[in-house]
Formats: sequence, structure tokens, C-alpha cells
Amino acid sequence: MPSLPTDYPDFGLTPEQRREAVYGHYYEYPGMDGGRGEIWCYSDRFSYAPGETAVLFVSATAPRFDLEVARDGAGLVKVFERRGIAASWQDTPDQCSVEGCGWSAALEVTIDESWPSGAYRLTLTAEGRDGRPIASHHLFIVRPPLGRRPGRILQIAATGSWTAYNTWGGSNHYQGITGPARNQFATHVSTQRPWCRGFVVLPEGAPRVPVEAIVPPLAEPRYPHMEWAFATGHSKKYASAGWASYDGLFFRWAERQGYAVDLATQHELHFSPEILDGYDCAVFVGHDEYWTWEMRDAVDAFVERGGRAARFAGNFLWQTRLEDEGHRQVCYKYRARKEDPVGRGADTSRTTNAWEAPEVGRPGALTFGLNATAGVYAGWGGCLPRGVRGFPVYRPEHWAFSGTGLYYGDVLGAESHIYGYEVDGLDCIVRNGLPEPTGIGSPPNGVQILAMGMASLVEESPGVAPGWLNDEDAVFTAETLHGEATPETIDKVKRGNGMIVNFSKGNGEVFHAGSCEWVAGLLRSDAMVEKVTRNVLDRYLGK
Repeated sequence: MPSLPTDYPDFGLTPEQRREAVYGHYYEYPGMDGGRGEIWCYSDRFSYAPGETAVLFVSATAPRFDLEVARDGAGLVKVFERRGIAASWQDTPDQCSVEGCGWSAALEVTIDESWPSGAYRLTLTAEGRDGRPIASHHLFIVRPPLGRRPGRILQIAATGSWTAYNTWGGSNHYQGITGPARNQFATHVSTQRPWCRGFVVLPEGAPRVPVEAIVPPLAEPRYPHMEWAFATGHSKKYASAGWASYDGLFFRWAERQGYAVDLATQHELHFSPEILDGYDCAVFVGHDEYWTWEMRDAVDAFVERGGRAARFAGNFLWQTRLEDEGHRQVCYKYRARKEDPVGRGADTSRTTNAWEAPEVGRPGALTFGLNATAGVYAGWGGCLPRGVRGFPVYRPEHWAFSGTGLYYGDVLGAESHIYGYEVDGLDCIVRNGLPEPTGIGSPPNGVQILAMGMASLVEESPGVAPGWLNDEDAVFTAETLHGEATPETIDKVKRGNGMIVNFSKGNGEVFHAGSCEWVAGLLRSDAMVEKVTRNVLDRYLGK
């Protein structure tokens, strides 16, 4: 077990700055860098097929910029470079987070037929007003061609969550500058804006959400990743979503392990579900929280007809809708019952609430075996700050644990902290030392609970002041599942768990390690976590 520091890290912030880092609303916007100057970029779509053309929209204080495009896989491979591209500063609407930036196109890049499927990092550089270089990053995905792709994994990037957490322009599905007082989160967010800082590239050692410290007794909750973001000029949500913190970690690891991996987005599941037809194994990783009904339909059909879904991800919580040909994502979340117009129609199933909400009526467990509302928080803030860092194992004889040497009661991934920061679970009962689902939350028939840890929806400890997470999510979950938030209903939902489960469905199969942080085990080269991951992938590829 690696030794941990005995206190929270110090990023040089004053107590007032630390509070602003956590409770304040800071975000990226045009003109934020003032005298230095800046450059920003977005593309017309998330993904492209070989032969298609990516349209890039750039706003810069410099008259010219340089562009480099590199595939971000097992290595960083440059595929395109152009210098001296004309640029200009473009006006941006105040509500660009909702409406889109509306910039004029700066250039087009044709996706060469030789570029393999994957994530392509765009680096834009120019000269700042003070003579020093300025830079920004963007990313688009080259998706694979349709048709049979034997022996290959299809990884689905969690672009719904990327969109939901993107802070660029001031609003996302969490905080915002919408509403009469300019203090409401946005129910509608646009894809037509740059990614916030930290979504595409992060420096080595950037803190992850789970706390990597021995929390002192009676210490008030702290959130080091937000303090680091504030201190370094990164997005407050850099560690909650994005290629750099999650999806990219799995993609690089898999390629370095010798797996052939293709990459697509959730938009393909929604608009072109036939992309799954060519694969035996589809993979979902990281913080994968926002899905449309159609995306779930695509995965359910894939598994029913014989596909295998490997989900190393957590927090399968919100239904969304897509508008404007996929350029706008809709999620009313906590305000859905009062504000979402779909919720007032004859068919309320598409209202953008939690999947377990009665008006939606499609618990996440029906697709992936676990529900977010049975989780959620572990290992950060005041939710299990000294709790288990990995998954306690209950069924070590299962094929997923073959070759690991794990025993009953061992904790998988404790050294690399794979458990957190949000986890998915089920209501269960323990019989003869083994957890079994109670049937609450619509668990699939035959689901096996392989490993299970504790989770919490509230920050509460005698003598310790509540932190930023407090009990708001417990109140919402109690209202969602039980109709109202009372002390009794809150008590029913405030304790949860995170699980690893496996089950068959139709002609296919699902493995779900319900934690956002599974990828931390791959990042930190945890041998047991890597072995379990390989066991799942090899079985699902028919090796």
C-alpha cells in the first residue's frame, strides 16, 4: 500500500481563495486573458469518418496561428500541420454556452483515408500580445467505417458528459449565467463552443477527484482538485469529465496492451446505432453520466443480439435529449418535474430526469445492471473520506478475477484508488456472506454481485461542518424515488454502494465495474486491475 500524505495538499491559496475555488463560479470566456491575448477553437461536429471534412472555427487575438493535429493513442502521432493560418477575433454571444458561439469558419481539414479511428488532438499556437506564445487545444474523433470489424474493441467516448460539464462560456448543466439573476445552470447546452481547459490535455500529476491524503480527525471537507484548478487556471470541472481525465486513459492503455481499438461518440449511438453491428465488444469508461433514450436502445439491442458490453464507468444517472441535429443537449435535471415540457405530456418517458424517476420508468440497471441512485459518492469531500479505496471482493472464483490471486474479502484496486468518485449500485441483502439483489431498482435476472463497497449521498459526521456536497443530492433522490423529501425518505436513500456485476442478457453479456475511477488503476499500472480488465476484454473478444 503506497504511503499517503497526512494532510490535504497545499496549492498556495488563502482560505478565501480555497473557498472561492469550491463554491465560486469561475469559467473560461472570450477575453479572459486580457493583455496576453488568447486563441480558441471548436469544430462543427464531435466525430468524422475518413474522407469527411472537419470545419474548424477559431477566434484569436493574433492575426495568424499554427495548427498541429496528432492522434492521441499508444503514442502521440502527428498527422497534419499547417502554419500561418489567417485568424481574427470574433464576437461571441453572451449566452454562447446555450446558443453556440456562431463564429465564421477559419479552415477545413479533410480526414485522410489513412487516419485510423481514434482521438485527434488539435494544438493551436500563436503569438500573444506580449510576444510570448499563446495556445489552446481541441479534439475531434475519427470514427471507424461501417462493417464487420472482428477482433476490435469499439470504445464509446462519453461525449454526453463532456457536453454537460463543459464550462466554456459560463454555463453547463451544473452552474451558469442563465436566468433573470444570471445564476442558474443551463438546461440546454451547445456543442458549438470550445472545450474548457483541462478536457483535452492535462499536466502529469493533476489531481483526480478522490482525495489522496489521510484526512485529519474532525477536518472539514476539502476538494483538492478544485483548489488546483483555481490555482492553475484550469476549468473547475476538468476532473469531472473529458478525454484527458477519463476516456483517453483507457484508450492509450488498451492500445499499449496490444488491443485494436476503434473510437466513436455517443452521438453515433443516437444517430447511427448500426456502428455497433461490426463489433463483438463495446466499452464504456470513466464518468459516463448523460445518455439519451436512443443511445440506450442501441446498446440494449446490441447486447440482446449477442454483443458484449464492458462498462468500466460510473454514475449512469441522467436522461438527455438532443436538438438541432445534435448540436444542443437538453437536461432539466433537478428542475425537470417543474420545467421540462415533455414531463407534462401524455408520454413522460422522455423527460430529462433521472432514469429511476417514475415518469421516466427506465432504471439504468435494465441496461447496465446498476443504478446511480443506489450510489453515489465515495472517497471525496465528506463522503467516505477515509473509506475503502478499492472494491471489496465477494466472489473471487468468478472468471473476471482469474489469475489475480484475489481472496474473499480482498480489496481490488485499493493501491490505485479505483473506487469513487461516483459509483453505481443496487439494493441488496447479504446471505451467507454473499450479497444478492433484493429486486428493488429492477436488477436484471441472473445478475451476480462480484464486489461491493459503501457509498453515501450526504456529507455528515458528528462535530464536522458539512461541505460543498452536503445533502442536496439525497434530498433530490428522496423526492424522485419517494415523492417527497422527509427525514424518513432521506434516511432511505442517503446510504448506498458501488458494485462490480456481471449478467447475461438475450444472446449477449454485460460486465459493469460501477466506478468512475476504474481508469485510475490503468493510469497507475495496478497489476490486478489490469488483469481483470484484460480478462473482460479477452473474453468479450472471444480470445
